[in-house]
Amino acid sequence: MISSTTKRSLSILGSTGSIGTNTLDVVGHLGGRDAFDVVALTGAGNIGLLAEQARTHGARLAVTADESQYIALKDALSGSGIAVAAGQSGLLEAADAAADMVMAAIVGTAGLAPTLAAARRGADIALANKECLVSAGDLFIDAVRQGGGRLLPVDSEHNAIFQVLEENQRHAVERVILTASGGPFRSFTRAQMADVTLETARAHPNWSMGLKISIDSASMFNKALEMIEAKHLFGLAPEQVEVIVHPQSIIHSMVGYSDGSVLAQLGCPDMRHAIGYALEYPRRAALPLERLDFAKLARLDFEAPDEDRFPALRLARLAMTRGGVQGAVLNGAKEVALDAFIAGETGFLTMAEITGEVMEALAHLPAAASMDDVFEADREARRLARQRLG
Repeated sequence: MISSTTKRSLSILGSTGSIGTNTLDVVGHLGGRDAFDVVALTGAGNIGLLAEQARTHGARLAVTADESQYIALKDALSGSGIAVAAGQSGLLEAADAAADMVMAAIVGTAGLAPTLAAARRGADIALANKECLVSAGDLFIDAVRQGGGRLLPVDSEHNAIFQVLEENQRHAVERVILTASGGPFRSFTRAQMADVTLETARAHPNWSMGLKISIDSASMFNKALEMIEAKHLFGLAPEQVEVIVHPQSIIHSMVGYSDGSVLAQLGCPDMRHAIGYALEYPRRAALPLERLDFAKLARLDFEAPDEDRFPALRLARLAMTRGGVQGAVLNGAKEVALDAFIAGETGFLTMAEITGEVMEALAHLPAAASMDDVFEADREARRLARQRLG
């Protein structure tokens, strides 16, 4: 067990996003510089925040993924003694820096290569990047095993499963049940959903998240990706991964066992629960987060998801059943469709239609033998999605 007095080394890939900023908040509550040696921090365009984080936490290296921002970051950290890098080579440098744990929080396929590099060198990976498992699940799991580090899920749903999946009872696991809030359109008809706007789609009822992940949640594409992640994380068959709509977001996910028991992890909706559990694993640390008041809560509601209104769930099952690079195809097409919706170039429901069409067109692609195959599937999916968008 890790001693509470042991100083741990940590790098954060994507420190300026919601996961990254919350990770540094948790680091502060757990002792800050006295408990953590922050080795490297990476961001993209928010140079002011990245520089502030690096100075506050005493990082040795700060990296901007945007090469055009290198001089701005260097100027912002002038006189600090903090090394500066930029671009893909900079991200890989941060991943290779000698940190015991890497928080993988870069959004999108941009996080694939650096997270894979960290896994290969044997770092413990606190995983918040979905694409590592959705697009390259088999390759990524192999890299973690060969590197010898631990894989600690940070998504609240997978972290919940990780907490209640008894290691000595894996043979008895019948199913995992991912909970979904249902988002802002849980009670909308399909006709109503066809007319939703960007502003209504970004307003999540329970969680405070970035723009893209909020829209993914509203369309349940976020849950679709989590289904594929769960399959790889816990070595499950597609039919063992279930989704239930739970509007209160108090039960974060459940594991069902062969004796009929179902174990659930509960907590107030706050991503710092999962982050703290991953950072401190296998011990539980004291965190100043809201506690559940069951008397005030009074009720927990559940309903089956409607795959007609939320077809992303059906596409996830198709990708899991087909295997190979279908996860990469789904994700690549979805990202193009999502960008088009944000730009006002396509409708809310059209995102799933385009993604499904691209998956059918690329159903013939073989399994990936290397990351090059994954990136090629992603590129082809994006090309076809743009073509269908006109």
